Amino acid sequence: MRDLLPAEKQKREQLISLIRETYAARGFQEIETPAVEAIERLSSGQGGDNEKLVFKVLKRGEELERAVSEGKELADLGLRFDLTVPLTRYFASNRASLPRVLKAIQVGPVWRAERPQKGRYRQFLQCDIDILGEPSELAELELISASLAALDAIGLSKATIRVNDRRLLKTQLDAAGISADQDRAMIAIDKLDKIGLAKVVEEIAESWGTESAQKVSAWLSADVSDWPEELAWVQKLGDDAARLRYDPSLVRGMGYYTGAIFEIEYPGAESSIGGGGRYDEMVGRWAGTDTPAAGISLGIERIIELSEIDSNKGKSLVVLIEDDFAGAMSLQEELIAEGYSVRLERKAKNIKAQLEELAANGYEFFAYQAASRQELEIRSLA
Repeated sequence: MRDLLPAEKQKREQLISLIRETYAARGFQEIETPAVEAIERLSSGQGGDNEKLVFKVLKRGEELERAVSEGKELADLGLRFDLTVPLTRYFASNRASLPRVLKAIQVGPVWRAERPQKGRYRQFLQCDIDILGEPSELAELELISASLAALDAIGLSKATIRVNDRRLLKTQLDAAGISADQDRAMIAIDKLDKIGLAKVVEEIAESWGTESAQKVSAWLSADVSDWPEELAWVQKLGDDAARLRYDPSLVRGMGYYTGAIFEIEYPGAESSIGGGGRYDEMVGRWAGTDTPAAGISLGIERIIELSEIDSNKGKSLVVLIEDDFAGAMSLQEELIAEGYSVRLERKAKNIKAQLEELAANGYEFFAYQAASRQELEIRSLA
């Protein structure tokens, strides 16, 4: 978990604002869900390995004392590990007040008890768009198109998306003689990028035998160039279709996916910068009736490291003042009306060090206080 310095926070907010604007222009509406969810929802067996990383919240007061004395579960809540599980609960709880097809934006922190390392944090920000209530491939087409447009808006136009379908994975596993415990086999295959083909095949052989392992090896190492019929809909994306690639080994770690799955890549990035897919059976767990649903999540922490957005793009100005505070306040209002963002700061004895500090914190221009706007000389901090 990290503290964010002002320049970092400003860049982050500008980036998120551009993403929000891109999504909102396409008819998505922002919603908000709580940071905590019932522990049974966070441990329903659909969250993959993330369910092992839940920060649990202890029961309170008499409930905690009773649980301790009776040897029962001490936690009843947990911090959310993604935004999808809360969304499906939200939709089930508020369905009567929501549109027939919900197109939702969610931006918020999630928590996982990770072992801290480069690129992995225990608290991090996600930005999701989801479409609930649309059963056709229109949902996937809109999600992919909007996500690519958002990445373009923040300068990541080289992003591409790997695509697969959980139904194709199940068919391939059936053909390899793996019909039982397919989720566990998928978890093994999902490690392909991390441990390599030989190790994956070794894991498959240990649980399902050599023959199945050989078939999985042949499938994962095959040269694939044509899109399968089940994913032919991607061609409806027009020019954006060129930024998609069929990857038969793509699994995605979450157990709740039921159809198409996506993973967003960027040149030079050590891991994916986003992903998602269709999860038609998740809402039904809480509402009793299944609802078609699909979504894509952008990992803000990874994207922020790649984006070259200038957080002070515009006119950031520092006015160094001495004694005339009232005049400085009036001048500040005039400059803001002209489009500047204006910081007032008392002039220090060591001007050189003061200006270096301001430049290091991202400010572009400075000026010494003058009697009027016309007499103000604005200079670059570069």
